[in-house]
Amino acid sequence: MPMLSTTSHPSSHPASCDYLIVGSGAAGLMAAHKLAEHGKVALLNKADFPDSNTFQAQGGIAGFIAQEDTIESHIEDTISAGAGLCHADVVKEVVEVGHHIIEELLELGTPFDMSNGVLHLTREGGHSHRRIAHVQDSTGKAIGETLFKHVHENPNIMCLRRHMIVDVITTQKIGIFHQKNQCLGAYVLTPDGDIFALAAKHVILATGGVGKVYKYTSNPHAATGDGIAIAWRAGCAVMNMEFMQFHPTCLYNPNGSTMLLTEALRGEGAHLIDKNGHRFIFDYDNRGELAPRDIVARAIDHEIKKSGEDCMYLDVSHLSEDKILNQFPNIHQRLLAIGLDMRKQPIPIVPAAHYICGGVQTDISGKTNIQGLSVIGESACTGLHGANRLASNSLLECLVMAEKCASRISKAPQAPKLMPSLPAWDSSGIVAEEERVQIKQNWDEIRSIMSNYVGIVRSNKRLSSARRRLMIIREEIAAYYWQHPLSRSLLELRNIALLADLIIRSAQQRHESRGLHYTKDYPKVSKQARDTILYPQEDMYEPR
Repeated sequence: MPMLSTTSHPSSHPASCDYLIVGSGAAGLMAAHKLAEHGKVALLNKADFPDSNTFQAQGGIAGFIAQEDTIESHIEDTISAGAGLCHADVVKEVVEVGHHIIEELLELGTPFDMSNGVLHLTREGGHSHRRIAHVQDSTGKAIGETLFKHVHENPNIMCLRRHMIVDVITTQKIGIFHQKNQCLGAYVLTPDGDIFALAAKHVILATGGVGKVYKYTSNPHAATGDGIAIAWRAGCAVMNMEFMQFHPTCLYNPNGSTMLLTEALRGEGAHLIDKNGHRFIFDYDNRGELAPRDIVARAIDHEIKKSGEDCMYLDVSHLSEDKILNQFPNIHQRLLAIGLDMRKQPIPIVPAAHYICGGVQTDISGKTNIQGLSVIGESACTGLHGANRLASNSLLECLVMAEKCASRISKAPQAPKLMPSLPAWDSSGIVAEEERVQIKQNWDEIRSIMSNYVGIVRSNKRLSSARRRLMIIREEIAAYYWQHPLSRSLLELRNIALLADLIIRSAQQRHESRGLHYTKDYPKVSKQARDTILYPQEDMYEPR
């Protein structure tokens, strides 16, 4: 199957399109597929197709309701996991179309696992029933490849790989203030380092999560929160940025790269143990390994700190070899490649940054407060996940958002839109760098600060220290940004620095411990559940 590489180095940069979609995960691909019948689509990806959280998703997509299950039960499980902060109307709207989304994926050719002619459903932590459709242990890859096949074959879609959006262009940014702020397009960085303006009737940001803000993450390198940062600089509010979900079970591999170990392993009977074989999770929650992710992650984190060990363990050696080889073949092979046989020995694990439940404040169709700009998928915050995402609701949400976003945009009355000629990118005063060590230094420092001070357990003192250090780093980045040529690493650095600041500021405003946000200074849950919303203000480091 071809990579997202149809147009890597276009002979001439496209000047305009009807729909500019940034990001080629499930949300971006589905939106492109749906909108192509209504106009010309430009689909941008700053890397290659596999560099997305969708491609990395192992477990599955929740929503297929078996006879013994109900929509109401899925709604209840979602709200329970969300620790009182879910928006009930959004939960209902998303869950009710879960069955439809999975059936549509089947029609498109997604090779979901079947058993006796019907979908094989698995169960994960927080779910009261088996309702998760999957493709062995690489569901996201299968869904992504299926959607991309349809996108790649569509003549109305121009795929631009290794092109990175710098910022969106709005009327206010180019000095037009007599009307509501309106998105006109974006500045795009090419693989050769050129920057061009791409006009669009509508821009959709579907850039995924922010895992690379932390030192240890299950996310690919591309997960630097670009869409959230870009939307914030354009004037969008963000919501609930303090709720970073740490996946409880990521491979602990100090001598190499880490990998996620799907929650479906625990759903199928894997045990969490310490080095002595004790199933410690029951000391924290009577649901054991099927407790929600926030509880499991904090338990593992606490056991590591209490014992002084580097990791805990996930044991599947008691499961049948047939189940391991048939349901988790990719995990088994990847572990064998580094000398671990999950059939015979426990797997060393640590929690790692996995999914942000916050993002740009939108409705379920991705609508923002800026005309012509939508945000969908993990970059958006609709209120579905509340303070803690229920396992396998993420693929469901991004596909539902993509469908509803495409429907809203395509059906909206086509009112006359101001389309002034877009100003070219101004590179005056830019000088070549003598060295790039500052970029690497700032990258490493931000991720260490976030891991050490803004991790699973927080405190006022840690958050204040992190913010003070981060302010100095952001000042350095801003000076570097305006003096030197742009590159992907510099743009990503600028974005993760902003995202780190938004996460810290949001955490400082939540004076309670709820869901994924646990602080030693406010260990109890407040009686009133509220969202944390930050509104863009003048920022000395992010001029607009």
